[in-house]
Amino acid sequence: MFQTFDDTANPALGAERAARLRAELKRRNLDGFLIPRADEHQGEYVPPHAERLAWLTGFSGSAGLAIILADKAAIFVDGRYTLQVRDQVDIDIFDPVHMIDMPASQWVEENLPKGAKLAYDPWLHTVDAVARFRKAAEKAGGSFVPVESNPLDAVWDDQPEPPRARVQIHPLEYAGETAADKIKRITNDLMAGDASAAVLTMPDSIAWLFNIRGGDVSHTPLALAFAILHEDGHADLFIDEHKLDDVARAHLGNVVSIRPRSELNEALARLGETKATVLVDPTTCASAIYDQLKSSGAEVKRGSDPCELPKACKNEAEVRGTRAAHLRDGAALTRFLAWVSVEGAKGSLDEMTAAKKLEAFRAETGALKDLSFDTISGAGSNGAIVHYRVTEGTNRPLNIGELFLVDSGGQYLDGTTDVTRTVAIGAVADEPRDRFTRVLKGHIALASARFPEGTSGAQLDALARMALWKAGLDFDHGTGHGVGSYLSVHEGPQRISKAGTVPLKPGMILSNEPGYYKTGAYGIRIENLMVVTPPAPVEGGERDMLGFETLTLAPIDLELVNRDLLSDEEAEWLNTYHARVYEALTPLLDEDTHHWLLHATRAI
Repeated sequence: MFQTFDDTANPALGAERAARLRAELKRRNLDGFLIPRADEHQGEYVPPHAERLAWLTGFSGSAGLAIILADKAAIFVDGRYTLQVRDQVDIDIFDPVHMIDMPASQWVEENLPKGAKLAYDPWLHTVDAVARFRKAAEKAGGSFVPVESNPLDAVWDDQPEPPRARVQIHPLEYAGETAADKIKRITNDLMAGDASAAVLTMPDSIAWLFNIRGGDVSHTPLALAFAILHEDGHADLFIDEHKLDDVARAHLGNVVSIRPRSELNEALARLGETKATVLVDPTTCASAIYDQLKSSGAEVKRGSDPCELPKACKNEAEVRGTRAAHLRDGAALTRFLAWVSVEGAKGSLDEMTAAKKLEAFRAETGALKDLSFDTISGAGSNGAIVHYRVTEGTNRPLNIGELFLVDSGGQYLDGTTDVTRTVAIGAVADEPRDRFTRVLKGHIALASARFPEGTSGAQLDALARMALWKAGLDFDHGTGHGVGSYLSVHEGPQRISKAGTVPLKPGMILSNEPGYYKTGAYGIRIENLMVVTPPAPVEGGERDMLGFETLTLAPIDLELVNRDLLSDEEAEWLNTYHARVYEALTPLLDEDTHHWLLHATRAI
């Protein structure tokens, strides 16, 4: 299987490990240290040897930061993890802090003793993050100092080795554009922006640019590497050469110079010696790279990763591939939902059994390369934990009369999927049906939106919340994130949230996932992926408008819909969507699932 259910979090280890780290800091004459959930590439998914935050605190979420001082410590998480962090971490050692209510830099300003030296690993923090923390430390009367070697690594006795998974070539039929053509396109953009080179630190940008994939992190087909792109169209790829076989070398040899990872600092210094103007993204570039460029004499130009926006705007081959992936994935999910409807009614299911069965249905497609993330299989109150991961210790039955939330996805050569469905196990009370219908209304409002060019996700976010707001309700996560093409299930720069300021463009794939969570009771989320469609006329309108095409194909549980709360237009959208689901999936289903789907997609 592509997921495990081991309970790796052990809060009891926090005190001893914190004490060991404090002793190492004291030995180095340091008063504190930052431990981010990050590796040197600043990605969401990190390899086992970089899971420093999890090792120290027990917290296994995909985003977070701990700060340890001599006499106190805190762990910072966002709204997705406020419940999870208290289950996994010794809160007598690490005080849980909501990073929106109290940013970590503000905590430093208020808690760092005067004269104290707060240390950080410059490979694990971005340029922007270092600037914020340095300012906070200085306001507190202390200093923010880099370390040459990570003190946590010095006390992590059984730290795993860095990964060495083999690089795979991503076929042109799925990529839709050769690596050489991509490099030429990005190089032209570089020259137009008056940069002579760009340092690429994000592995998904490197994967996209060179049409390669890897297996260095879980659930996302990345090869961890760095690259430098030069204005003359030449590129250097810094990668552990054990990851490359003859096929990969032949593919890359046509477009890049392959160099060992150990030569990166030397190459950065050479850019400085030639007084090159080097583009770096301060939101994703490790401070160590920025510092090396500046100290060696380069002119550092701050700007977005030059691959990020082109990667986000999928070409025709990528959109065609993701449609095929969603058709295949939708059939697997529909088989699962039909199975749950039968087995759940017997009262014999639990979260782990359900997650395993869903993975099995996806595997039976014969095309599954991995899951796109660990399946969130949350029954009853566990569904209220936004990024819940079922383990042997938390496994809960799917009880009659409760809700079951399942958020899952697959990685296929032709596309990445991410879909959430919330279903009733037997008859449920009126309140969950009301909340579900309000979430559905928000989902429909966003899916139906038409908007002019230049519109950002922040401008659309309220559409998904309005029905909840009218009832005094809301949810604490973004409404939608970008999704890659056989790459990361969370991709930038596009997103639909209060902070989503990047204008949406044709070809961008985003999730549409409003929700509602009642702590200790249940969780609701309805998620489809959508692709932004090109501008098109609106009948009687004066401007062409962008819109969304829904990619995900799977039924939405009608047993949870309060028809009285839906307008006729909303009911028509749901009926039309279900008719499309039925027509598309029926040829891929067995007879029993076909009959189930016929009822599950009936008009209301």
